[in-house]
Amino acid sequence: MIRKIIKQKIFQNNSTETVAGAALVISVAGILSRLLGLLRDRILASQFGAGDTLDTYYAAFRLPDFLYNLLVAGALSAAFVPVFSALLSEEKKEKAWELASAVITFLILMIAVLSLGFIIFAPKIISLIVPGFSPEKMTETVLLTRIIFLSPLFLSVSAVFGGMLVSFKSFLAYSLAPIMYNLGIIVGVVFFVPILGTSGLAWGVVLGAFSHAVIQYFAVKFFGYRYAFSARGVLLNSEARQVLKLMIPRSLGMAVSQINLLIITFFASTLASGSLAIFNFANNLQSVPLGLFGISFSIAAFPHLSSLAARQKIADFRRVFSRTFRRILFFVLPFSALIFVLRAEIVRLVLGAGKFNWEDTRLTLGVLGFLSLSLFAQSLVPLLSRSFYAFRDTKTPFYTAIISEMLNIFLVIVLIEKYQVMGLAIAFSVAALINLFLLFFQLKKKMGYLDEGRIARSFLKISAASFLTALIAYATRYAANFFVDLKTFWEVFFQFTAAAGMGLAGFLAACHYLDVEEFYDFRRSILIRFFGSEKEALREQEGIN
Repeated sequence: MIRKIIKQKIFQNNSTETVAGAALVISVAGILSRLLGLLRDRILASQFGAGDTLDTYYAAFRLPDFLYNLLVAGALSAAFVPVFSALLSEEKKEKAWELASAVITFLILMIAVLSLGFIIFAPKIISLIVPGFSPEKMTETVLLTRIIFLSPLFLSVSAVFGGMLVSFKSFLAYSLAPIMYNLGIIVGVVFFVPILGTSGLAWGVVLGAFSHAVIQYFAVKFFGYRYAFSARGVLLNSEARQVLKLMIPRSLGMAVSQINLLIITFFASTLASGSLAIFNFANNLQSVPLGLFGISFSIAAFPHLSSLAARQKIADFRRVFSRTFRRILFFVLPFSALIFVLRAEIVRLVLGAGKFNWEDTRLTLGVLGFLSLSLFAQSLVPLLSRSFYAFRDTKTPFYTAIISEMLNIFLVIVLIEKYQVMGLAIAFSVAALINLFLLFFQLKKKMGYLDEGRIARSFLKISAASFLTALIAYATRYAANFFVDLKTFWEVFFQFTAAAGMGLAGFLAACHYLDVEEFYDFRRSILIRFFGSEKEALREQEGIN
């Protein structure tokens, strides 16, 4: 009985009705997942360093990730959630279950067939992706690639489960899934590698993907879902056909993005050993605030935006979009400033151990600095893309992706000879900024008005406060040099904590002085968590003021 109650609390009774509440659930779980991700990267960096082993490990992800991201990630959620949510809103739960089963059947059959083909022809394809690898690195990459190709099968099924949970506004198990994925990879590094060698890294990825699916399966099971095999279901189910139709343009958009990653891998393989690992480490570090705020707020807002778009409540749609846009800026801009100023400390704290030497550190912090400049753009693109998906428009994000990624590839070709791995980061950031501006202006063209005046005011105020954050953090970082030698982990940790803490304190004070609306929203949400109701929170806030 107790076990049943616990399962219900974890898997079913966690629906979240507000964007902020849903984002909080996703962010808290996201923090745990990102911390595990940092621990994962630290273990990898200390055990292998930025060298041949990790180059082959990250290169081995490219084909499986290409298949999964092309056919499932993003494309499925953009197409599946609006259709599945519409069936739920019309109280057609049985048809919703039929849709889910039909899509799962289609994905299993398609992914299995394509994965088998990629596994067979992996040596030839890998030689095209990483032409700069030595024969030994090439052979190792092929082996790891073939093993990792088991993961898209589990992740594709898990993506359907995740779409169902998002539609139910049940975000707990959905948010725990990435934690399970990272745990699987860590198990692979710690336990599988000593037994299986380098291939243990790939088997850890497979374990993580399997765990990602299992935890979400139990969640949708408690909502009443039972999988029903139907080989002809996709062709006969009109909603499933609609999902597939919506997926095609989004899949093409994901293809453009994935081709960009293949291009990065291609050029990185021609650079010094460890270049691909360095780019991935830096990208993972800057992805922490991206995942915690940009992705989490976008995911939380998506079902609300889809519902409002379906009911043609355009004014409410603008309100939710504007508020989410400004909240993302409020959280991401100060973190971008801190990452840029404290990038050396971040890299040393997370990666600076074992075989990860000073040259690896220097190159990684350089790449991280360039990536952090476009972090706000990277964080806003998911929201803008989902705003189009809410209207079942998957073509516009595809066209903007083509333009930005073509620019990305062009810049890589121009910059890589002079700037080496730094050129990859510069091109990546410029493309992200272009993608943001194109999406924003296309959405404004579509809707006519996006509350852009309010957005612009918030952007200017938050940017000013973030600039102050950078100045304070830099001054504190400099002052800390007089108190510690920065030779040990804890000395670097002291410098980082002091500088980041003072910087964030300055940011909050500046937001209060500049009367930043999102600051007061944030403070009110914190008070609600502590004082139970908005009425009590407002009373407490008035008392504070």
